[in-house]
Amino acid sequence: MSHATSSAHSPFVFLLRFFLPCLVQKNGDKEKIPRTEPGSNTELSSVKLGSTQRQSRETLSMQDRERGKSDNYQHIQETEGILSSPIPPMQFPHFEESTQTATLGSREQNRQTAIPGSREQSRQMLITWSREQDINSLHVSKRHRKLLKTSPPIHHITKKDSSSSSSPSSSSSSSSSSSVSFPSVSGSSILDRWKKLADIQVARRQLMKEICAKYKSNISKTITGHHVKNLFVEDKYKLLYCQVPKAGCSNWKRTLMVLAGMAPNAQSIKHDTVHDGNHLRELRTFDHKGIMHRLETYTKVMFVREPLERIVSAYRDKFENPNDYYHNLFGKPIISKYRANPSVEALKTGNGVTFKEFVQYLLDVHRPVGMDIHWEQAHQLCNPCLIDYDFIGKFESMEEESNFLLRLTGAPPNVKLPSFKDRNPTDKRTSTEITEKYFSQVSTSERQRIYDFYYTDYLMFNYTKPFKDLY
Repeated sequence: MSHATSSAHSPFVFLLRFFLPCLVQKNGDKEKIPRTEPGSNTELSSVKLGSTQRQSRETLSMQDRERGKSDNYQHIQETEGILSSPIPPMQFPHFEESTQTATLGSREQNRQTAIPGSREQSRQMLITWSREQDINSLHVSKRHRKLLKTSPPIHHITKKDSSSSSSPSSSSSSSSSSSVSFPSVSGSSILDRWKKLADIQVARRQLMKEICAKYKSNISKTITGHHVKNLFVEDKYKLLYCQVPKAGCSNWKRTLMVLAGMAPNAQSIKHDTVHDGNHLRELRTFDHKGIMHRLETYTKVMFVREPLERIVSAYRDKFENPNDYYHNLFGKPIISKYRANPSVEALKTGNGVTFKEFVQYLLDVHRPVGMDIHWEQAHQLCNPCLIDYDFIGKFESMEEESNFLLRLTGAPPNVKLPSFKDRNPTDKRTSTEITEKYFSQVSTSERQRIYDFYYTDYLMFNYTKPFKDLY
């Protein structure tokens, strides 16, 4: 089944594109979605995460054609639908075409933007808005195109040394989700929010298709157990969830367990139960027919997070807190290789890995120990160029987008994604400011190389360039 064409017929996507706008119009709201302008009095400091300068589609098209002459690069035209459809401000922000650019720090100045819903919803939307760049302004240099096309395979270290599924190969998965019951609601403001969230999903999925067509067209189109090893199955509501650790993974697994009837509520499920109890079934444990049936008929979901913020969160969780497994398996070899004069105690315990040492390990092509799921690139974990995801969510607006998805899938109204943090609860959540603090400990060159390492995630999931001095 064709990966590129079949998703257009997915009932889930049909609901997002057509049924929801019709329902909005039926309720008397016939106005187009307004495009709002963020504050223009925002400056980009040298240590702030920010966005790149906005460029027109025409300028980029000319640049792409010029690059194509020298690199055998074939320009993929955007579809008519994405050009003409009303896209909400979160996905296509308008920046002042001046020397000033929007930054993550500017979201407080933009709080007056006309976004329906509560103050907390507005805050979440502004965070995501400021971190998603204008899709029209995506710029890919010749150097980064090479990175995209030559990403080497990476050896992984996993906690459980389970063997790969032996299910036979098959053609690429198409997106043909199961029928999704539309939630019953009233109120134009709620419908407005859903319309915007639906448009956001259409735009994200369209961007993913374009990036995959441009830069990953040569990947294998067969699916094996290895490709689906991070997908978890919830059969009752026909959901496939791809885990991306440090992007709301634990709470989403809790929610799947509640949907499956394993617990009355998410709050009653402890962290160790979520990850070590083997309560959720992995997709790769099914036979080939079962894998392909679910890929073709279930709603496939993944959530991502700003890449550098995600790895800072992983570092803090695994290396700054007691954790015998990670300190032994990763801490010892990292300290041994990258610390000039390690103490006997540090070599014995693996405790006290610094963030700079962690970054050196990530950037080393001859790592003393393999990669781990907590800091692996999201596109490597979920294979979105091979598996056509119906819903691509963002950690930055996790609560609203998750609950929107749950209503679309027909989950009971009382089932909502929890937001509590039960692992290292006294630690502050990793924020933009905390991420900046940690990356101030490494050199400009190391920041550039880390950005390059996660560049495909930045491009596929439409996150802005994290530092002003990157290229």
